[in-house]
Amino acid sequence: MISPKPPIAVTPGEPAGVGPELLLQIAGREWPAPLVAIADPELLEARARQLELPVRLTDFNNDRTEHQPGELPVIPVPLAVPAEAGKPDPANAGYVLETLRRATLGCRNYLFGALVTGPVHKGVINEAGQPFTGHTEFLADLTGTEQVLMVLAAPGLRVALATTHLPLTEVAANLDPARLTTTLQLLHDGLRRHFGIAQPRIRVLGLNPHAGEDGHLGREEIEIIKPVLDRLRNRGMQLEGPVPACTAFNPDRLADCDAILAMYHDQGLPVLKHLGFGRAVNITFGLPFVRTSVDHGTACELAATGRADPGSLIAALETAIAMTGQKDHEEVHGK
Repeated sequence: MISPKPPIAVTPGEPAGVGPELLLQIAGREWPAPLVAIADPELLEARARQLELPVRLTDFNNDRTEHQPGELPVIPVPLAVPAEAGKPDPANAGYVLETLRRATLGCRNYLFGALVTGPVHKGVINEAGQPFTGHTEFLADLTGTEQVLMVLAAPGLRVALATTHLPLTEVAANLDPARLTTTLQLLHDGLRRHFGIAQPRIRVLGLNPHAGEDGHLGREEIEIIKPVLDRLRNRGMQLEGPVPACTAFNPDRLADCDAILAMYHDQGLPVLKHLGFGRAVNITFGLPFVRTSVDHGTACELAATGRADPGSLIAALETAIAMTGQKDHEEVHGK
C-alpha cells in the first residue's frame, strides 16, 4: 500500500509583501500533496477579500491525505500588528520568524514533508533588532546544522554558492579549504539524492577575474580552490575548474555540467535570474529536511494589486514535492 504524501508547509514571508496572495493563488490549483499554511489566518482572509480570491481557510488536520483546490488548511500564527499591503512594519518581524520556527519544528517532527518559504524582508527584520542575514543561515542555526548550501535551479541551469550573504570584502576570508570541501560534498550528494544524478558534473568558478590568471590577479585559485578540487577528484568526483566566470555560463557549455559552484552571491545568481527569473527555485542542501523557496523578494509595490506572478512559488512547491519522494517518506517513517 502506498503511503500518502505528508503535507508541505508553506510560510508566506513578509506580511506586507506579495507572499500571502501568492500562497492563496497556489491554493486554488491541483497539487499531488496536501498543503498547510503557517500564517495569520486573518491576514490571509483580508488579502483574499482584497483580491477576490475564492479560497476557504480551514483548520489544519493531519489526517488529510490530499489537497482540495480552493481550500487551505492553516496553522495559525498571529501578527503583532495588522499588516497593510505595501507597508512593512518591523513590529511583525517576530511573526515572520515564528512562522519559520513553527514550520521547522513540524519538519523536524515529521509532521510536514518539506518547507516552502515565501519572500522575507531582511532589512525590516534587522530594523526590529533581530539579526537576520537570510532564510538559509536562519534555518541552519535553528536546526544546529554546521554548514548548508544555497542552490538555485532554473530550467537548464543550477547554481550553488560557496558563500552566501556576505559583503564582497569578506568573501575571500571565508573561502577556506575545509569549508570549500564540505560545500562541494554537499552539492555532490544533494545532486545525487534529490535530482537522481549518479555522477554529478560540477563546474567550479574561480574567485578572481580570469580565475586568477596564474596568480597575477589573485592567488586564491592556486592556494585554496585547485588543491581542494584535486583532492576531491582523487575521491572520484567529476569537477571542472577553477574556471573563469566570464565564460563559464556560455550556452554551449552549460550542457556539459549539472551544476556550477560560484564563489559568491553576485557571481552566479545574476546569470541564473536573467535566464529563469520567475521560474527559478532556491533550494537548501544540508538541512535535515527539504526546503525550497521563491527566487524573488517581497515586491511590496505589487502587494494586493493582483499583478504578482506565482510562477516561482509554483516551481518551488513542485520542486519540494518532487524532492520529498515517496521512498524517502517511507524510510523516515519506517513503512
